[in-house]
Amino acid sequence: MAEAVPVRCPACLRENGYTAPVFPCACGSPVNPPLDLSAPPLLLTHRTWSDSWVTVRCTSCGRESEWPHPEVGCGSCGTVVRLPVHPLEQPEAGTGRGAGPGAGPGATAGAAGAVGSAGPAGPGRAGGPADQRGDASGEAAGAAAAGAPAPPPAADPAHIPLPPTAAVPRPAFRPVTIRTARDAVATAALYLRWLGFQDVRQPDGRPIPSAAVDLRAPGLVAQVDPTTAPAGLRAVECVWLNGLTASATSVYFSLAGYTEDARSRADDLGIPLFVMDLTGMPQPVNDPADALVGSGA
Repeated sequence: MAEAVPVRCPACLRENGYTAPVFPCACGSPVNPPLDLSAPPLLLTHRTWSDSWVTVRCTSCGRESEWPHPEVGCGSCGTVVRLPVHPLEQPEAGTGRGAGPGAGPGATAGAAGAVGSAGPAGPGRAGGPADQRGDASGEAAGAAAAGAPAPPPAADPAHIPLPPTAAVPRPAFRPVTIRTARDAVATAALYLRWLGFQDVRQPDGRPIPSAAVDLRAPGLVAQVDPTTAPAGLRAVECVWLNGLTASATSVYFSLAGYTEDARSRADDLGIPLFVMDLTGMPQPVNDPADALVGSGA
């Protein structure tokens, strides 16, 4: 697992933790995009298909594959930024894994000399690690023969119950790479099931002429916006009204973030907002979303 790195939002200057996703290579080895932390993150205002993917080389088999370009949504203002990645370096001819500056006849001879100079410990010499281990085992055996009492086993710590506000234990969410709008809807449905909502599906009947896709479950009304434009105030208010009519929780997923007035209105209405990147990992962008992730359905 890659380590989390701080990413400063260019809009509100807040630092957000980001962990580069790990993808499976065809050979079975994990690969992750090499982040260029010396370059500033780029504000994402318009998506293009070619810029949404990056070529990554597997360090085990050398295979080059395309994976989603690393992106992160700001947890304060909802701005989505794209993280720079080191470009691929072409391997030099004649280089291999086993080749190195120190590999040669001289190094082999030096190693042989070092092995030959090591001899057995003489009478006047201190014993090696094997002798010390033998002495320690002999002392332990002598203590057991003398009938010394064995140390009592460590007592198990008392069980501490989880507080009411603690996160609900659940397995880690497995994201699905988003390549199409249908993938975005499927990822949102999987995430809602992971939160604990049952029977998440698209409602039957003629769909409403809108870019957002509805998802319904008992006690839930959700909308998924797979477009490349940030979700606005009207979209947030519509999902709130739908949830109010159905006496259900309203949740919104967006692929390109939210406008400032939409985030402010969602905070006032208590609507959880999530932003998704192309790796398929939804991220909460406001306090109601954090509370939903912590408590579950």
